[in-house]
Amino acid sequence: MQVVKTVSEVRSVVAISRDGGERIGCVPTMGALHAGHMSLVVDCRERSDFVVVTIFVNPTQFSPTEDLSEYPRPLEDDLAKCREAGVDLVFTPEVHALYPEGFETYVELESLPLRLEGEQRPTHFRGVSTIVTKLFNIVQPDVACFGQKDYQQQTLIRRMVRDLDMPIEIVVCPTVREADGLALSSRNVYLSDAERRSALSLHASLQLAKDRIQSGETDLVNIRAAMHDLMTAHEHVTLDYATIADANSLEELNTPTSHMVALVAAQVGKTRLIDNMVIEAL
Repeated sequence: MQVVKTVSEVRSVVAISRDGGERIGCVPTMGALHAGHMSLVVDCRERSDFVVVTIFVNPTQFSPTEDLSEYPRPLEDDLAKCREAGVDLVFTPEVHALYPEGFETYVELESLPLRLEGEQRPTHFRGVSTIVTKLFNIVQPDVACFGQKDYQQQTLIRRMVRDLDMPIEIVVCPTVREADGLALSSRNVYLSDAERRSALSLHASLQLAKDRIQSGETDLVNIRAAMHDLMTAHEHVTLDYATIADANSLEELNTPTSHMVALVAAQVGKTRLIDNMVIEAL
C-alpha cells in the first residue's frame, strides 16, 4: 500500500494503474475509520481493480461552532485498517494542498442543500460538494462508494455527478450498525454510557415510522409526531429533526409515496448524530 500527500503523486500512481487497464475505485473519508468505512472499501474492492482511499478532514464543511479541531485523527490506526483491507493507495493531503492561498472556487447545488442538514448547517454541503469534486478530479475514479448513513450527502453527490456529467459510478452502501441498532459513526466515541443508551432512540424512531407506514397508516404528520415524542422522551436528546421525505428530492411528505426515507438528527449530549431508514410502501 502506498501513502501519498500530494496531488501530483496521486495522479502519477493512479495513471500507472489506469494505463494498465485497471478499473479505479475511490472511497472518500475524513478518517477515524470504523467498520462502516471498511465496508465501503470491501464493496469498492469488489467493483474495481485499484482502490484509493482518501483521508482528509475537510475544513469547509465545518461551521465555526462545530468540532473541526476536536475531530479525531487517528491516522496510523486508519492506515493499518486500510493496509489490512488491501487498499492500494491512501491519499492524506494537508489542507494547503487542496485549499491553496487565494482559493475561491466552490461547487454548489441549488435545492437539495437547503433542506434537513442544510437548515442546521448552512455551509456544510457547499464544502462537501466542493471537496468531493476536487477529489474526483484528482483521482478520476471509475467508481466511488459512499454510505447510506449520510443519506442527504450521497443524494447530493449522485445528483452532482449526474448534473455535471462526471463519468463515475456512484455506489451507495448500506448503513453498518451495532447489534442494538446504533449506526456506526466516528462521533460515537464522544458518547458517555448514558448518552449512548439515549442515542438508541434515533434508530427506534426510524423503526417506528417504518412499522407504522408498512402496517397501513397513512397520516405521516401523526407518525412524525410519534417520532418526535419517542426521541424527546429520552434524557440527553435534543432533537433537530425527525421527518419522512421523498427518497429522491428529500421534500417532506404528509402522505405516503412508493419510495420514502425517514431521517433523524439530534444532539445527544454534546454529540450530534444523524440516521435514516429507506421505507418502501407495501
